[in-house]
Amino acid sequence: MEQTYKNKRTEESNDPAHYKLIIIGIVIGMIGVMLRFTGTWMFIDAISNILFVIGIVLCLKAVLRILK
Repeated sequence: MEQTYKNKRTEESNDPAHYKLIIIGIVIGMIGVMLRFTGTWMFIDAISNILFVIGIVLCLKAVLRILK
């Protein structure tokens, strides 16, 4: 008489697409961090900051989808 309780929200939160998006965000953010320490080009700081912010936004988007 054991019944399995499947909630739509738990199925959506365990979707691998969310975790793939987190991994992509982490990789982009880490590239932004590593770029900061390489080279002496004038705009390298701006590009590294932009990449870091894009990585943060992707990770936060995935986390908010998981919590939703």
